Amino acid sequence: MGEVVIRLKAIIRDVAEEFKAEIIELEIMPDHVHLLIELPPQSGIHKVVKQMKGRSSRLLRKEFPTIKSRLPSLWTNSYFISTVGGAPLSVIKQYIENQKNV
Repeated sequence: MGEVVIRLKAIIRDVAEEFKAEIIELEIMPDHVHLLIELPPQSGIHKVVKQMKGRSSRLLRKEFPTIKSRLPSLWTNSYFISTVGGAPLSVIKQYIENQKNV
């Protein structure tokens, strides 16, 4: 699954770039993704998430056919978003980095 994770990160980065967003931290977990991203307010976070999930589902299933038979759905309809306006980004970034050790 290492190739899938590498490809998923590339897809997420491509979408972020299209929306002129900066990925500050990204960790792929077995059943979810942690993403700290800075984007222009006019981009609309819901649009970015929709593109990341939709494009990654389509491309990963096309490029890795075994995913189709192992997972009924690549993503659920849900996601969690929180703004971090006043929080120190270094603390949030460290939290996301530490998730790979959990």
